[in-house]
Parts: sequence; structure tokens; C-alpha cells
Amino acid sequence: MNTLSYKTVSANSATVNKEWVLVDADGQTLGRLASKIAKLIRGKYKPNFTPHVDCGDNVVIINAEKIVLTGNKWRDKSYIRHTGYPGGQRSLTATEMFEKDPTRLIEKAVKGMLPKNTLGSALFRNLYVYAGTEHKHDGQKPKAINLNDLK
Repeated sequence: MNTLSYKTVSANSATVNKEWVLVDADGQTLGRLASKIAKLIRGKYKPNFTPHVDCGDNVVIINAEKIVLTGNKWRDKSYIRHTGYPGGQRSLTATEMFEKDPTRLIEKAVKGMLPKNTLGSALFRNLYVYAGTEHKHDGQKPKAINLNDLK
């Protein structure tokens, strides 16, 4: 037998089927939630995963204000940024960032787990995080999933 009887199937923007998924962050640990969300957005749970294509789902996260951090991370974990000027390094603790905007904790955690290129930027646009239970994506009929069922 000189030829292969199977072909590797690569997904492209025309053949990929993107779904809308609703995730409740109530009582979830931040890092564990973020890693599973990043896999969903990337499409790694799908059998036709292709590394260079946006084949993941659109993810809506609700109840971001009920996220859990373990240990002393609320006061010890710091988020550092730089203004671009000399001596312009600024930092916030997790508590300070949570008080300003609870959705930014989840967004920063998920963004750090996505690729650092144009594909990662496009994938990050598929994430929608809301502090409460209300969201504006009812028209897409997102399917509610339990993250504890995913590996």
C-alpha cells in the first residue's frame, strides 16, 4: 500500500462551526477557570482543532464578581503595568483591581493564556465577561456548560 488511506483535515474559516457558550463563574477558582476558558476559546476541545485558525467558541462569562482566589492572593498578587515614562511602573493588588472592575481579573488571566500574536488578539475578541447575571447575548442562545465536566 503506497498511499495513505486517510487525510489530515485542517479547519478554515469556512468550515469551522463556532458556538456560543455560557459559563457561570460563581465559586470558581480564577486560574482553573481561565485555563479552561482559554481552551474553549482556542478550540482545543474540538476534534478538528487547527493551531493557526480561530476555530474556538464564543464564551460569555457571568457572575465575575463571585470569583475565588485561594490563599493570600487577594492581597499578594500584583498586576504591574508601565506608563512608558521613566519611573512609570504602576501596580495594583488583586483586591484593588477587583474593586475597580471585577471583569478585568478574568480578562487578564485568560488573555495571558492565549497566544501572543494576531491570532491571540482575534481569539480574545471572542470573550465576553459580565460582573452580574445579566448579559446582552440572549439573541445568540448561548449553551450553558459546567466547567467541572471538562478536563
